[in-house]
Amino acid sequence: MTDSRHPTDATEPWQDPALGVADRVDDLLGRMTPSEKVAQLSGVWLLAAGAGEMAPMLHESGPDRPWEDIIADGLGQLTRPFGTAPVAIEDGLRTLAERQAQVRAANRYALPAQVHEECLTGLNAWGATIYPTPLSWAAGFDPDLVERMGEQIGTLMAELGIHQGLAPVLDVTRDLRWGRVEETMGEDPQLVGTMAAAYVRGLQSAGVVATLKHFVGYSASRGGRNLAPVGMGTRELHDVMLPPFEMALRAGARSVMNSYTDIDGIPAAADPQLFTTLLRDILGFEGTVAADYFSVAFLHTLHRMAADLGEAARLSLEAGIDVELPTVDAFGAPLLEALADGRLDEKVVDRALRRVLRQKCELGLLDPDWQPAPVRPVDLDPPEARGLAREMARRSVVLLANDGTLPLAPGRRVALVGPNADTGEAMLGCYSFPMHVLPHHPGTETGLRIPTLREALAASYDVVHERGCAVGVPSRPQDEPADPEAALRAAVAAARDADVCVAVLGDRAGLFGNGTSGEGCDVADLRLPGRQAELLDALLETGTPVVLVLLAGRPYDLSAVADRLAAVVCGFFLGEEGATAVAEVLAGTTNPSGRLPVSFPGAGSAQPSTYLGSPLAHRTEVTTIDPTALFPFGHGLAYADATWDGVELLSGDTWPTDGVAEVRVELANETDRDVSEVVQVYLHDRAASVVRPVQRLIAAARVDLAPGARRRVGLRLHADLTSFTGRDLARIVEPGEVELRVGRSSADHQAVLALALVGSERSVGADRVLEAEVVTTDVPA
Repeated sequence: MTDSRHPTDATEPWQDPALGVADRVDDLLGRMTPSEKVAQLSGVWLLAAGAGEMAPMLHESGPDRPWEDIIADGLGQLTRPFGTAPVAIEDGLRTLAERQAQVRAANRYALPAQVHEECLTGLNAWGATIYPTPLSWAAGFDPDLVERMGEQIGTLMAELGIHQGLAPVLDVTRDLRWGRVEETMGEDPQLVGTMAAAYVRGLQSAGVVATLKHFVGYSASRGGRNLAPVGMGTRELHDVMLPPFEMALRAGARSVMNSYTDIDGIPAAADPQLFTTLLRDILGFEGTVAADYFSVAFLHTLHRMAADLGEAARLSLEAGIDVELPTVDAFGAPLLEALADGRLDEKVVDRALRRVLRQKCELGLLDPDWQPAPVRPVDLDPPEARGLAREMARRSVVLLANDGTLPLAPGRRVALVGPNADTGEAMLGCYSFPMHVLPHHPGTETGLRIPTLREALAASYDVVHERGCAVGVPSRPQDEPADPEAALRAAVAAARDADVCVAVLGDRAGLFGNGTSGEGCDVADLRLPGRQAELLDALLETGTPVVLVLLAGRPYDLSAVADRLAAVVCGFFLGEEGATAVAEVLAGTTNPSGRLPVSFPGAGSAQPSTYLGSPLAHRTEVTTIDPTALFPFGHGLAYADATWDGVELLSGDTWPTDGVAEVRVELANETDRDVSEVVQVYLHDRAASVVRPVQRLIAAARVDLAPGARRRVGLRLHADLTSFTGRDLARIVEPGEVELRVGRSSADHQAVLALALVGSERSVGADRVLEAEVVTTDVPA
């Protein structure tokens, strides 16, 4: 029997796929009542038992109404049906299909909800493949690999009926004390933008909407404190924070999410200069802007900028926010009241609704023959995905130091000590399902196999394991050894009796204080958490060579022990196959090839510092604090290296301000094993009309070389890559003397090429060239 509430004629213009999207949207929008319009502008999060503690204030959020009443006029989004609680995949598909059927039956137009999930380290669902964190993506310097990962994640999401993923994170690291460093792709905007664009291309190739987070400036909060105010000038915002978003938008990203913070007293969620003038008018974005979770309500409850939720709804809609997530707070009854009493013009609602309906139309959700994903078995962690996770982990392990102790010789007696040596949790970031959701479901298995480093090494070495101490998460006292002093003594004894000690230290990811790294897990300084520094000192006192394996979400200050360590290996939450990758590097079956996307601090590590600093941000004679990095941005060692056979400037020593500089690098592998080099090109401006960074990355290329191979790397660098925000706050290409510093890292330059930018000063905008052209060719032996 046909529901009398629904149109029976499938030839209504808005239902006709043969019509243009704009015509379909206009037709549907013109038929809707105010309450039907508002219903499309928010999501609903149906929380499982215990899920209300996943985030502060979550249990206070959401409408206090039955589900049937909430969906009576329709529903914009369903929040995290697979990522809220551990659910068997067929049960999850069945529940989602039932919810969609209920939503369609309840509204006049039979419109389904758009479904979104977190997908930062893979789909955040029980049993789905867990990839390395974004900081590891960046350490791999391999955008093609990131794009393959994005495609795999997107294909799985589409198969499950998920339309939108809340990733990637484009925040540029500015302060290592910030808990969300692990979610970033490092401290350089060019690197962040390159990796983010690759992820967007991959995810959206499967038809899933990528959501860029967090627009803009979130990672520059004062003191590295989550949600703290941001003190940032226009140039830092436009030259450091904005370029990654521009690159990802150029890649086709269809959604953007706001930052929680306020810049100079204006919260992002209420700033029309950000979301209308900059994002839409200047950058030309036409997709949807989704509110970060609760951020509309935060205008009232945290920022104290709105007197009530109706005012919060008005401010955010007028600024350019289109969708309230994760659930209905302000974009429900408070928004309808603001419309009724004249505080908000209905045209502002229509503007947001038009964007929302356009996206739903593009996703096929307005088509009369739309169907939910079928209920059937789905392998969430197939062999090809696990293999890709392993490949990414291998690419991103960074060898920071080595006195020759690595690789470990066969037959060595290995003391494997430290709190991260025998737990799969050491490999997982805070947005992986086991660390994000399962803490609220104690006793539940992880849902997939995550080897530990102890397991991975035991197959090849005589391993004695002692934990030594806990990671040191204050909220997890149950993790501490029953007798802490005895545990430390046992670790020292094991090290003393071994040929080599592998100390596996670092972080435990978590949320809001449930970890040493992750959202809401900020730190006051960069000392190793808990008693790990004490353990490391005691191990070094034994005289046994100590190899430090740091499995962490951020760099830590190792300056006091670096010269006593035999080797240092770093992995930034390497995912489900991370232990395999680290073990291969320790054994030498994999030649390490990761490069640092963030600098490791030297002494004075409480001070925020990145390589991307002006002259006065580096070492000077006018302060006793030396911010020089212990291990610089771009650094990474190997057991066998490429030979640099020449760096040439093919285009001459002048560079037109509207032209291209061409650089050629020739590399050879004269060793008996595979090598991988990352060619890095940095720009140094000798004198500019405003203060510029001493150097900044403008191009990078990973080059793989088999034994005996020779390859040539050609880089075409458009002058637009030299642009910056000038004195009048317009972006310019300025003539003058510059250098291209080409080499292995920001501190290891194989060649310095002097050029003169010649011609007129040029103003450039959002259509400027954002990336170098890189062509790699084989050279006959």
